[in-house]
Amino acid sequence: MNDISYQLTLPQMLREQAAVRPDQVAIRQKEHGIWKPVRWGSYFQRARHVGLGLRAAGLSDGAHVGVLSENRVEWALTQLGAGLVGGITVGVYPTSPSNEIAYVLAHADVEIVICEDQEQSDKVLDALAQLPRLKKIVMLEKKGLLETVARAPDMVLGFEALEALGAALRDGSHIESVMARQALADTALIIYTSGSTGKPKGAMISYGNIAAMAPGVIERLGLTPQTSHLSYLPLCHVAEQMLTAFVPVYLGSRVDFGESIRTVQEDLREVAPTMFLGVPRIWEKLHSAISIKMHESGGLRQQIFQAGLRACAPFAHKAAHQRSSGEKLVFAFYYVLIFRALQNFIGLRKARVALTGAAPISPAIVQFFRTLGIPLIEVYGMTESSGMVLGQQLEHVVFGTVGVPTQGVEHRLSPQGELQIRGGVVFKGYYKNPEATASSIVDGWLHTGDVVQEREGALRVIDRLKDIMITAGGKNLTPSEIENTMKGSRFIKECVIVADARKFVGALIQIDYDAVAQWAESRKVVFTHFRSLVESAEVRELVQAELDQGNATLAEVSRIRRFHLLTRELDHDDGEVTATMKVRRASIYKTYSAEIEALYR
Repeated sequence: MNDISYQLTLPQMLREQAAVRPDQVAIRQKEHGIWKPVRWGSYFQRARHVGLGLRAAGLSDGAHVGVLSENRVEWALTQLGAGLVGGITVGVYPTSPSNEIAYVLAHADVEIVICEDQEQSDKVLDALAQLPRLKKIVMLEKKGLLETVARAPDMVLGFEALEALGAALRDGSHIESVMARQALADTALIIYTSGSTGKPKGAMISYGNIAAMAPGVIERLGLTPQTSHLSYLPLCHVAEQMLTAFVPVYLGSRVDFGESIRTVQEDLREVAPTMFLGVPRIWEKLHSAISIKMHESGGLRQQIFQAGLRACAPFAHKAAHQRSSGEKLVFAFYYVLIFRALQNFIGLRKARVALTGAAPISPAIVQFFRTLGIPLIEVYGMTESSGMVLGQQLEHVVFGTVGVPTQGVEHRLSPQGELQIRGGVVFKGYYKNPEATASSIVDGWLHTGDVVQEREGALRVIDRLKDIMITAGGKNLTPSEIENTMKGSRFIKECVIVADARKFVGALIQIDYDAVAQWAESRKVVFTHFRSLVESAEVRELVQAELDQGNATLAEVSRIRRFHLLTRELDHDDGEVTATMKVRRASIYKTYSAEIEALYR
């Protein structure tokens, strides 16, 4: 890719791709089991129609467009279409309750919101009194459209009607005018943080931020125009934006949208993407699914599987071409016998690179997948850095680290060990929050809030600076290290550490229901639901054994001495986790205060 491309904004680059490769597939959308392609020429043309439709529907110059939907082609068309007419996109998590949606839409001054279906539009309509600037609600799905129109006849229209409205406008001079003056300094979109410690903040990402981030990601991950990616993580999050919108538009690579978030596993097997992004919870679920499958497959296959893990783990940190002849033979043997089938089972046999990011992960999980031959690497980024800024090198993986800075990113450590970064990737600031912006960016350096250490030439994230705990004995503890060690067990879904000002480490543990249920059934443990399973003595003994195994790898002061088993799953609606499933410690500590105190009696 010529460097001159990075002088173009994302909408300008979309127009360029449409001119250079009009007939190449840019996006595929699965509808009723059939993958329907959208080519670059059509991508630009439809985005143009959507943008003009937004203007016709009342979008002001430089105004904000909300999107409340799962990932689908209309998400991309809205984002690029809004950009073509000078609008700014604001994503909202579709899993959010009405009050959270109302807060983001109101705070962001959204004028038009795109809703996936009646469920989402109802959430917006329920909050209309709090949204004085909202002019239109656009529904993607036809089902329920008439009922929604009946609730607000002058405010609601369908997406097809919006697109047709823009297509009918033959005068494209407004878009040409916007494209002529659009600059890298302009705001591209606003991404709201997950709000794990308070109200979400709207991070303003400029086109220049995107252009600065993209080349580093492309180089570090070895991406090409032939790269394919399945988009399924929320597009409200910068990580999915990076691989669905930012990089593909610059690179000219393909993105596939599955039928829904519920069909990801099936879609992966069909698409077999060359690149895959999973947050730690996804990799933990895949690890659990493989473990369950192998347990059910019988003694011989299970023995071969375990033998393969033992034989190939010693060189799991190496890229395939770096292995010795003997190592290549050993891997080939187990690949034919067992690993190829498992790679097909999770849909990643063709993956040339796989990523884990957005939260810390157990090094054991990364090593497990690399042992199977899946080139999983750990990366680091945040909303305020416009995406990935650290990443393991494909040919130099140090387990437990997030690698080194990408192209164009400077870094330094504060006296407290906080990672600070500088470069074109650093966001513009928080929308309508100059105080938070000033504390986040100091003299051009972004204060990430993450404590890191150097290890073998790479950076290791220790924990959030604010999350580091001090025991009653004055010992510093890093909760994420303990929690991720325990979550390396296929039976443990969540581990929330309690240690601040305490005599020892306690924990709230949430089991992985599927894995523990399968284990219990194989041992004829009687249960009827989540709570009854958790309250069985056998399950408590199982969890204790898993904690003992994890404790053996930790320093004495970090070991969990007592734990409480949660009798239900942590829930977003109850404020216990964010939309991205990050634990809200303060909320959990408050909800389970009695159970926590009981650990220390």
